[in-house]
Amino acid sequence: MAYDELTAERMRSALAGRPGVVETRLMGGVCFMVNGNMCCTVSARGGILVRVGPEGYEQALAQPHAQPMEMRGRVMNGFVRVMPDGYRTDAALNRWIARGLDFVATLPPKKGRSPPRAATAGRRKKAK
Repeated sequence: MAYDELTAERMRSALAGRPGVVETRLMGGVCFMVNGNMCCTVSARGGILVRVGPEGYEQALAQPHAQPMEMRGRVMNGFVRVMPDGYRTDAALNRWIARGLDFVATLPPKKGRSPPRAATAGRRKKAK
């Protein structure tokens, strides 16, 4: 199932120009990372996922059209799934994105991954 391209574009526009934002493909959707930390995602399963953290979790779930994020039958505390009616307007989408940005601002930046080693590094050439 493909993710909602229109919502992804709206999210891109809302996050444009913010430092540390990187877009990446994740679990069939598109994820927006901030300083290496997952912030929000346009999900292939429908809706958006927002990382609100453990402290903001209950308050986020109390909002209309928000529900727990479930992955492989397990509820992911600190993440909520928001159905499309919950971010129909740009103002509503921006409020959800702000929740994610507020939480990831409390996290330390993640260091980038080290570059992969060359496939031949450390191997000896076979003698003929």
